[in-house]
Amino acid sequence: MTQKRRPSSARWLAEHEADTYVQEARRLGFRSRAVFKLKEIQEKDRILRPGQIVVDLGAAPGGWSQYARPVLGAKGQLFALDILPFEPIPGVDIIVGDFREDAVLLQLESRIGDQSVDVVLSDMAPNVSGIDVADQAGSIHLCELALEFAKAHLKPRGTLIVKIFQGDGFDAYLKEMRAAFETVTIRKPKASRPRSREVYLLARNFRAV
Repeated sequence: MTQKRRPSSARWLAEHEADTYVQEARRLGFRSRAVFKLKEIQEKDRILRPGQIVVDLGAAPGGWSQYARPVLGAKGQLFALDILPFEPIPGVDIIVGDFREDAVLLQLESRIGDQSVDVVLSDMAPNVSGIDVADQAGSIHLCELALEFAKAHLKPRGTLIVKIFQGDGFDAYLKEMRAAFETVTIRKPKASRPRSREVYLLARNFRAV
């Protein structure tokens, strides 16, 4: 017996299929529409450059890594991590695991070795439960983990970009980022759906202690 699709699911699917960014991603061979969020930020802020060491957190299905890898050139390195497995990308060191688990974090740290990182990208988001308070808390927790990782591994004057949802905990997190970086800018790329509360915090010039 085929399960009937809920009207809300059918409506989302129809919107998704009609989305110009979804169509453009398919046309260009990118794995997700999210690539255009990073593309817009890169074109405006030039955070990625040849030869950098970059870590991509919450990487699946790989769109951000797919976009970033050619920018970094032959001498650059890109480490990508996600709880979900995804297809390999040439030149990208992929780790499958939950970033909230110490064993997974240690695996990532062992791959990086004693190198300092130029840029940390975090497009991580929790699995949505539909309970706003829980989802917001989960989002902030992932942002906190990304910031802790960046503080431990970024080079002086390094860059962190993190996806965050506006709501409880946002202002406190923004204040924490501003204490660790010289500048923090809020970006809302055109590819972010207008009704979504997501924004990206672009933190530059890490104040290494």
